[in-house]
Amino acid sequence: MAEIELIMPKMGESVAEATITNWLKSEGDSIEAEEPVLEIATDKVDSEIPAPETGILKKILFQVDDVVKVGEVIAIIEVEGEASSLAPITIKEKAPQAVQEIQNSPTTALTEELTKNSPSGKFLSPLVRSISEKEGISGSELDLIKGTGLNDRITKDDLVLYIDSRGKADSKAASIPEALPTSKAAPAVVTPKPQRVVSMGEGDEIIHMDRMRKMISDHMIMSVNTSAHVTSFVEADVTEMVMWRNKVKNGYQQREGEKITFTPIIMEAVAKAIKEMPMINVSVSGDTIIKRKHINLGMATALPSGNLIVPVIKDADQMNLVGLSKKVNDLANRARNNKLSPDEVSGGTFTVTNVGTFGNVMGTPIINQPQVAIMAIGAIRKKPAVIETSFGDTIGVRHMMFLSLSYDHRVVDGSLGGSFVQRVAKILEDFDLNREV
Repeated sequence: MAEIELIMPKMGESVAEATITNWLKSEGDSIEAEEPVLEIATDKVDSEIPAPETGILKKILFQVDDVVKVGEVIAIIEVEGEASSLAPITIKEKAPQAVQEIQNSPTTALTEELTKNSPSGKFLSPLVRSISEKEGISGSELDLIKGTGLNDRITKDDLVLYIDSRGKADSKAASIPEALPTSKAAPAVVTPKPQRVVSMGEGDEIIHMDRMRKMISDHMIMSVNTSAHVTSFVEADVTEMVMWRNKVKNGYQQREGEKITFTPIIMEAVAKAIKEMPMINVSVSGDTIIKRKHINLGMATALPSGNLIVPVIKDADQMNLVGLSKKVNDLANRARNNKLSPDEVSGGTFTVTNVGTFGNVMGTPIINQPQVAIMAIGAIRKKPAVIETSFGDTIGVRHMMFLSLSYDHRVVDGSLGGSFVQRVAKILEDFDLNREV
């Protein structure tokens, strides 16, 4: 028998560690390849780690609530084969988690020693328990907080928001967000900016932002403050594309077991245009431009909560239309069910957002940093249009769609931005009605 290591995988550019929230298997259990072994949580998403091969879970090296760095061995799996050639596993003494992150924060009287579950059974991570004990928050009070994590788990950001709203007049509560940055890439100490006080009217309701909405808010403000936004618009006649999709959609669904939408068709056109104009697929670092080798397309996806997430199709230019269609459907479905891994929401180089889903004809989207461009797809509508023929101009009913491209005018001029969105429109307008899928 051989032994292989189950490693904490890389989970995106800014994620360096994750907390183990649940072991789905116990030592001695049989596991199949790709079967989930444990659940983890990061600042971005909650996800599962699958087994790399079929075997037996021989040794668990970290327990629930442990914080594990990316690349560390979290378990040993015994598989069929020769004796293991791996180096002996060294189980390191783990430093206390969570407390280190708040060791400089002010301390208040301890109300009670919290266990890993609140009185109602809510899971409480070590970090949440540590902060709560220092802030004098009891288990029964924690039960009043609505969690935004997996299975309504209370996250660090949920607790920070609660503390902030709980004690606006208490300077100690205001210092907690400074000691606990919401992003690993953010500075260790953040000086709060003065915020305008908005008056309340009779019957008004206060709704606190959840963790994701706060992250979106911060990211959008940062983007507007970083990039010089310009938006160009083009109206495309996509009649041929619509007719082709109507012709093949029933057969495609019978053959593939899922629908083909307009999104992968447009993603394919965007990837083709990027290959022709690669300077739209760049990022800015100081006074240098990073030209991206890979074409990783983000697709903005609305969640049932009303929030937005952007899963990424890696190397979209290397996929055919069937592959793109399956990837789009898979990412969209798992995004709505909170099943994306951290790696699937990072690494994008260009983003597409479909405002037509909500009946909008056009939009001026905000760039998803550190990218330099984002395209919005408007609703497809039947409109009278001038049709040029060899016998002269005529008027007919056509399927028309607006495309809008917001781009960073620091590095993308109107010539490139306007030409790019026009090129995407031209690819869609010239869609082959006889194309096989």
